[in-house]
Amino acid sequence: FRSVENIALQPCNPAVGGPAKSTLVREIDALGGIMGEVTDATYLQMKILNSSKGPAVRALRAQSDKAEYSRYMRNLLESNENVFIKQCCITDLKVENNEIIGAIDEFGTEYSSRAIILTTGTSLEGKIFVGLQSFSAGRLGEKAAIGLSESLHKLGIETKKLKTGTPARVDKRTIDYSKLIIQPGDEELNFFSFKPNRPIRPTYPCYLTKTNEETHKIIRDNLDKSPMYQGLIHGVGPRYCPSIEDKVVRFVQNPSHHIFIEPEGLGTYETYIQGFSTSLPMDVQTKMIRSLPGLEKAHIIKPAYAVEYDYVPALQTTHSLMSKKIKGLFFGGQINGTSGYEEAAAQGLIAGINAYNYLNGSEMLELSRSSSYTGTLIDDLVTKDIQDPYRMLTSRSEYRLLLRQDNADARLTPIGHKIGLIDDTQYKIFCDKQELIKNESNRLHELKIPASEEVNQILAKYAEHIDRGMRASELLKRPAIDYKIIKELDSETRELNIPRDVYEQIDVIIKYDGYIKRQEEQVSQAGKLEKFKIPENIDYNKIEHISSETKDKLSKIRPKTLAQASRIGGIKPADISILMVLLDKHRVV
Repeated sequence: FRSVENIALQPCNPAVGGPAKSTLVREIDALGGIMGEVTDATYLQMKILNSSKGPAVRALRAQSDKAEYSRYMRNLLESNENVFIKQCCITDLKVENNEIIGAIDEFGTEYSSRAIILTTGTSLEGKIFVGLQSFSAGRLGEKAAIGLSESLHKLGIETKKLKTGTPARVDKRTIDYSKLIIQPGDEELNFFSFKPNRPIRPTYPCYLTKTNEETHKIIRDNLDKSPMYQGLIHGVGPRYCPSIEDKVVRFVQNPSHHIFIEPEGLGTYETYIQGFSTSLPMDVQTKMIRSLPGLEKAHIIKPAYAVEYDYVPALQTTHSLMSKKIKGLFFGGQINGTSGYEEAAAQGLIAGINAYNYLNGSEMLELSRSSSYTGTLIDDLVTKDIQDPYRMLTSRSEYRLLLRQDNADARLTPIGHKIGLIDDTQYKIFCDKQELIKNESNRLHELKIPASEEVNQILAKYAEHIDRGMRASELLKRPAIDYKIIKELDSETRELNIPRDVYEQIDVIIKYDGYIKRQEEQVSQAGKLEKFKIPENIDYNKIEHISSETKDKLSKIRPKTLAQASRIGGIKPADISILMVLLDKHRVV
């Protein structure tokens, strides 16, 4: 670690989850990771987003206590007898015969290791910008990692540059909350971890304000002081989380932008100004922030800044996140070109599992797109030429109705148990839950709801009516009806006292049964291309009837299956047809 005190620091927004990201956190938990557990233990607020929309895009988001989150995570690491923490910076890698054998730190200390995972975040050759000033740093107050990029270059590993940023932190005592719109969390709490007995904590609200014409004018008048607009930053910034100056320039038609005021923790006055990332100078930042309603007298504790850093395009790694050039060298997180704690944690878990598997000669864990968002994330990274910091979105998955946050345990807990990260006690809890879902679903398919006056009086509250008796499962398919209403209609259902996480999943399974079956058929069809394995030693340059561009892309990425080849940008269906014929006839060259 560059700084032991900054383990799991959450250098940007102290929050976990959100659209697509919550599914990643649930998948991490289902595989045996601890991000969900730590988030559940340190939340300030829990909230379901997109609750009025379909189950594929619903998402849990937690506002975390930043300091508590870091302390809790560090304690879990330090209390593990197999984990040893050391504060230093690795500057060189030791390699023999294209296999990793160790590393050297900034003090010249050598470490022997047959497997190494690089998770450099924004530290790799990091440079921070505040206005036209810049200095070497990975995060504010933390030195950059210098030297490792050069070592990677010597090994034939390419690096490029990306850019990200973070907003200013403001003293909450200088905010007029009476001018802000309160954003409370949910009263009925949901949690990330599938483990039982999640802690119930006091919750705290966030707040909403908006930019205005004065804010936008200040930004436009000072673009000449922006390192991005002056060409000092060459790395590409995040497309889905742009700076406020980017928003003002790109979306001129918008008279204002939402800005969320979020607490950083109970033990600090620091407040996070979400949606207000910038790299403009401090004096301009002050004017911008004080133009916001409620922040007219705001005192900035920490400035906003942009950071440019090196990353390793993940086209150079396999689905196990191991380097294609150097065996035993793994990459996880922002070094692969991603953005976000959740994306980084998912990659880190897979890289860690596979580093262990590599050392023990076990089969690598490579999750498919149809199994998880984690599999989708990694497949996108190693197959597509990503040009900006990659953020997981529900739209990136073609199977998002199957890959919901509520069923992450059903999809991945058996894998977590098989590899030894889910213990027998937790696995029994999982199996009991799946049995309960199955039995209760079957019961609802048999349970008859009569078209009685009493039933219709209850249904009238939800603008519903039935003229004939029908099965509970049939009634559940109606958009306005959910399991809670079935409990109102049927005494046996009430007495069963089915847990909320179980009946909410049953709701989805029954209500969206037709759509789910259709998507399962899509998975089956896609699986046919997965069966066409491409030999590792195939020489694409010798294949006739495909373009030179296609040959170059296939040679660079070297897809393992025809399905992966079909997802490479620029590869045409005709190219896939030619490859399919060659593979089917075993006439590969």
